[in-house]
Amino acid sequence: MLLRRHQAPGRYQSPRNIGALISLYESNFIQLQRLIPDLEQMEGTVISSVHGAHELYLSIGQRSPYTSLISLSYRFNSRQRIAEEPNAHIRIYHDARTAELLGHSRRNLATRPVRSPYQRMPELDRRWRLNRFLYKWLGYCQHQGHLFLAGMVDRRANPQRPSETL
Repeated sequence: MLLRRHQAPGRYQSPRNIGALISLYESNFIQLQRLIPDLEQMEGTVISSVHGAHELYLSIGQRSPYTSLISLSYRFNSRQRIAEEPNAHIRIYHDARTAELLGHSRRNLATRPVRSPYQRMPELDRRWRLNRFLYKWLGYCQHQGHLFLAGMVDRRANPQRPSETL
């Protein structure tokens, strides 16, 4: 059996209709499955560490039978505070097998007015840009080698007690 790599709608394809946007949501779901194959078994905050790359933080938020809300981000130390970038908030629809970027810390890029031939549909255009960013960033994270598996924990947030080190 040949495995074909699923690709998001073409680089130059514009969000001409809701069908193209849904296809992008489906592609984001597939990318997330590759990055977080054991999502159902994970809780709290988890870190993926890859040599030569920033640590990627996954925080599991709300869960329901059909949806999950997660956050993905890098953390940077900046002037005695921790900055989370891009601090992506993602809703995963398990039943529909789609994932949507709800927002991220770089909002000025996602919400700034852009002249577009699709001015009649500014919300469609905004969601397209947000989710196209998510698709590209998830691919970049995978290219770096990031992966979240069941059993991984954030040791800094959940230090082991001495009795657990055996």
